[in-house]
Amino acid sequence: MFSEDGPLARAIPGYRLRPQQVEMAGRIEAAIVANRALVAEAGTGTGKTFAYLVPALQSGGKVIISTGTKTLQDQLFNRDLPMVRDALGLPATIALLKGRANYVCPYHLERAQSEGRFLNREEAGHIRTIARFAKATRTGDKAELSAVPEDSGAWTQATSTRENCLGQDCPHHKGCFVIAARRDAMEADVLVVNHHLFFADVMLRDDGLGELLPACNTVIFDEAHQLPEVAGLFFGEAVGTARLTELARDTRLEAIAGAKDYAPLQEACRTLEKGAKDFRLAFHREGLRLSEAQWLDHPNAVEALRALEAELAEFMKHLESQADRSEGLGNCRVRAHEVALGIKRWLHPPQPDADDDGGDTFIKWVEVTHYAVTLNLTPLSVANIFQRQMAGHPRAWIFTSATLAVGQDFSHYRGELGLADAETGLWGSPFDYAACALLYSPQQMPDPNSPYYHEAVLEAAWPAIRASGGRAFVLCTSLRAMRRIHELLKERMERDGLDFPLLLQGEGSKTELLERFRFLGNAILVASQSFWEGVDVRGEALSLVVIDKLPFAPPDDPVLSARIEHLKRQGRNAFFEYQLPRAVISMKQGAGRLIRDETDRGVLMVCDPRLVDKPYGKRIWQSLPPMRRTREIADVEAFFAS
Repeated sequence: MFSEDGPLARAIPGYRLRPQQVEMAGRIEAAIVANRALVAEAGTGTGKTFAYLVPALQSGGKVIISTGTKTLQDQLFNRDLPMVRDALGLPATIALLKGRANYVCPYHLERAQSEGRFLNREEAGHIRTIARFAKATRTGDKAELSAVPEDSGAWTQATSTRENCLGQDCPHHKGCFVIAARRDAMEADVLVVNHHLFFADVMLRDDGLGELLPACNTVIFDEAHQLPEVAGLFFGEAVGTARLTELARDTRLEAIAGAKDYAPLQEACRTLEKGAKDFRLAFHREGLRLSEAQWLDHPNAVEALRALEAELAEFMKHLESQADRSEGLGNCRVRAHEVALGIKRWLHPPQPDADDDGGDTFIKWVEVTHYAVTLNLTPLSVANIFQRQMAGHPRAWIFTSATLAVGQDFSHYRGELGLADAETGLWGSPFDYAACALLYSPQQMPDPNSPYYHEAVLEAAWPAIRASGGRAFVLCTSLRAMRRIHELLKERMERDGLDFPLLLQGEGSKTELLERFRFLGNAILVASQSFWEGVDVRGEALSLVVIDKLPFAPPDDPVLSARIEHLKRQGRNAFFEYQLPRAVISMKQGAGRLIRDETDRGVLMVCDPRLVDKPYGKRIWQSLPPMRRTREIADVEAFFAS
């Protein structure tokens, strides 16, 4: 299949035989035949997508492929899967399934048009565009409509959520895009989903996808390094002011249609909305992640939550009296009960057994963003829960990514997901990193906790940026660092009279920024975590990646500190067993932005002195691709000059 005169070579322009790809495909085929679990790391350029698609398609069974990003999901469905299927001449049917928020809902679109409640004229225009699209599209997938930005408020009004979907009571049930997509998913031989949908629907048996897993022979997770975090999100619980505000808004609209003559319900909606707002305002800062102990240090917020609970109870009393007057109001009643139960469970979470190993313990914490407060219960460990989901019907489970191991060791990843019996395989990149890339660690950098560290990063990075002629990503480990370094870069360019285009994460969508970056050819993009992975810029437009600090999660993060404490109680070394492996995997993702093609050349600059000064730094750089290493800016300048 993979030979130089085989079906792939004949069908795909520029195809080349890669021994790593053939080996990986063989191991995946063996795992599928034997219904085993395989954890497989494959470096950039290995061709891991084809390495799992060929054996998956040839297996003849039902396959679910789950990706970390919608971008890869669309690429697999629209390009890679049809290409490999057609090259192999196989009759397999394929389908794409996303979360319901990605599909136009005819019912909510119709309501949005008739009620005309928009924030601005632009949003109203977007709704009209979506309405025209809904009449012409077969799938209803919003990814097909680039004319309306992904973050437009119009999408919220033109799509449904699990909470406000009317199900079989919906007057548009027969023309529902979500139901049509699910029908295709049930019938397909190969189904492409993303991790969020996989856990929300398959694991929780929530939205109908639960029927798919028993009939499935193989599950393949691409971008599998994201699984522990996504699993923690879905095996936990979250309830917050965003859900309450949405509930109050939907109930008010349903009451206008179905209970116009009962004014107290309208008043209760307004009171509930105000209560949710007051709860958010009880915190004077945004960007907070508070542990249970820290939460109790905010007495105003504790009091505001009590008041909100009372307002929700009063709201539910009025809603209960009117709920039978329409399907919509009945649906709002169910949602209100779910939210009330969620708050109650958060205030009084289930207590684990005395001999619990962490598998059934939940971490209680609060997240405060600009607009909302979320009360979270996150499992201390997802290993036991994930293991229970894998048990039962025999099937193959394939976990693959460019970043799963620390050096050659997979024990951290296997431990996080309870994959003790899984086989492992590691295939390095076929790229000649020694010839095409340089790892630069500048000398005399201050401690990363120094108050002037951002200024030191700029001073060290500026000569490298000048030498590369822009064409750089500056990846930061926090939003604060990102904003400060962007500000300093702007000042330095003005002072030196240089005019490289300077882009900042948040100034547009991720897709827009990347398109601008590629088009400009000499831009500098300053970004944080969301650009560390899933970003592919090939060619000279990206020739320098600057990383400000080693990506250790802040130790005072409530989830991390609870996990560290748990490991310490077991007499284990939390830093080497948990914090360092996570930082290594994150670092490998950031470094992976640099060389995306065998003709790419570039410099990876890591400003953090701990990479060289600390004994554990060696474990980090040894896990990176085998680039030449230097501490001299002259070597960087010579690299770009050549």
